[in-house]
Amino acid sequence: MALNEEGLITAPGILSRYVRLANGARAHYMTAGEIGPAVVLLHGGLAGSSGLGGWRFMIPYLAQNGFRVFAPDRPGYGFADNREEYWPKQGWKSYVDFVAMFADALCLDRFHIAGNSMDAQNSIFFMLNHPERVISAALIATGGIGGFAGVPTDKLVTSTTLRDAGGFDGTKESMFRMLNAITYRKEALSDDVLEMRSHAARMQVDSLASARLFNREGTQPGMAQWLKVPGRLDQLEIPMIYIHGIQDASAPVENAISGEALLPNIQFFYPDECGHQCQTDQPDMLNQVFVDFLRDGKVSRKTADWAGVSKNRPEIASLVG
Repeated sequence: MALNEEGLITAPGILSRYVRLANGARAHYMTAGEIGPAVVLLHGGLAGSSGLGGWRFMIPYLAQNGFRVFAPDRPGYGFADNREEYWPKQGWKSYVDFVAMFADALCLDRFHIAGNSMDAQNSIFFMLNHPERVISAALIATGGIGGFAGVPTDKLVTSTTLRDAGGFDGTKESMFRMLNAITYRKEALSDDVLEMRSHAARMQVDSLASARLFNREGTQPGMAQWLKVPGRLDQLEIPMIYIHGIQDASAPVENAISGEALLPNIQFFYPDECGHQCQTDQPDMLNQVFVDFLRDGKVSRKTADWAGVSKNRPEIASLVG
């Protein structure tokens, strides 16, 4: 891989595209595939994240297996429009509104959705507010899954891994420290990846800061109810799977295990040799899990065993073929 003139990794089979949203913003996304059901892949929340950075190994594989794939850069990330009027100043709600506008701009009335880390949470917020638009959902490693399930705060395990690694200070070295803290397969941290992510993070400093400020301190009428997930996620009738790497140092797997019993409508997987970004730590495995689930509505027994399917959930064994 190498950076092209756009400042992106050159990834065979993946196209870089832009679309104008209803609010006037210019949205950047990566895409592949010309026929089949639509899949929207949402990247994570670390500075420098992007559709390409998060899903570069999966986008072409899903396209080769009969899907139209769209991986947008969320506001504050990648090549998203960083003019102040398009900053995500309402945090979580801005992100959900973005996904809706992005899907509308591409005429995606219904689609499969997937999210990693912070965007597993954004996927959940989107499903709660737009359930009629989601065919199925595949979620990967959100630190919030235990709390979303309703596990009491004092029962959740906390991690200081990312805080100890330090934040992004504009340098490629700081980007490496952050990614090294969450990545199991270190060879995925190529110089090109670090350069691409660092460049994107520098472009989006102020935009990303606006969302983080609102999520930390902002208030708005009705927002508390909008953000309330316990007691609602388990009521969704959308087919869902959840994947959490055993070696995830930033979002302890114990919280997923604690939340599992409270989410009887979701099949859980615990793959080995996986950190926080399972789809880049174990790309072959995750690619097959996604194809099985998105195509058939269940994960084959062979793939499920490979991906560490939970053995504690016989009541929803129908999600495993």
